[in-house]
Amino acid sequence: MPQISTFYGIVIFMNFQDHAPAHFHAWYGDYKIIVDIKNGVVKGEMPGRALRMILEWLDLHRDELLENWERAQKGEMVKRIVPLN
Repeated sequence: MPQISTFYGIVIFMNFQDHAPAHFHAWYGDYKIIVDIKNGVVKGEMPGRALRMILEWLDLHRDELLENWERAQKGEMVKRIVPLN
């Protein structure tokens, strides 16, 4: 699972040729979620503060995430995305 970004202990991943809809995985300690890129729907559990940071990062980088989704679906390398500051 290629790592796309890391910030404040949160690691963002995207799988190659993964199932629709377009999404990414976020891990924070023992917590793991899947986030729909287009609508921000979250599956899984994440502490509130970490979740707010992940969703803020999503809003800032939605277009880049969708581009990476297209690359990953083709089996191409995804690009790193700047972390949340």
